Amino acid sequence: MALKDIIILPDTQLRLVSKPVETVTPEVRQLVDDMFQTMYDAPGIGLAAIQVAQPLRLITMDLAKRDENGDTNPQPRVFINPEIIAKSDELSVYEEGCLSIPEYYEEVERPAKVRVRFLDINGKVHEEEAEGLYATCIQHEIDHLNGVLFIDYLSKLKRDRVMKKFSKAAKRAAE
Repeated sequence: MALKDIIILPDTQLRLVSKPVETVTPEVRQLVDDMFQTMYDAPGIGLAAIQVAQPLRLITMDLAKRDENGDTNPQPRVFINPEIIAKSDELSVYEEGCLSIPEYYEEVERPAKVRVRFLDINGKVHEEEAEGLYATCIQHEIDHLNGVLFIDYLSKLKRDRVMKKFSKAAKRAAE
């Protein structure tokens, strides 16, 4: 396992549409392992392959809650070629953040429930209903696979402010 660098806004790779995973190869399995290590280290609850500069339709996720000691019982999940096949009309609002837009959080409105179809690490097809944090997280990560960021759901003013802040930071870092 190896930590990967997480690409940060305004990196244009974040706007790429990721390609489907054709077969689950040893390289894909290694990428999954690396993504989990990177996600846990960040720390985050979800990571799309494009966030580590791999334009593949691949997501890692772990929504395990921390107990009173700060410990978790890891529940790693892998979603290969995930797609939302149904959405509820009912909406919910969650405060979202993103490892590619560090230390910025904003409330985003999304469908409260979705039905998602995906392959697991063994190539087996699954369909699941998702609601609550799971629904929000899977929609957020699938958006990444389509070149969409959570800031795209914000007002133009807020989005422009965030882009300007991260563009300035990137320019300073490059100097």
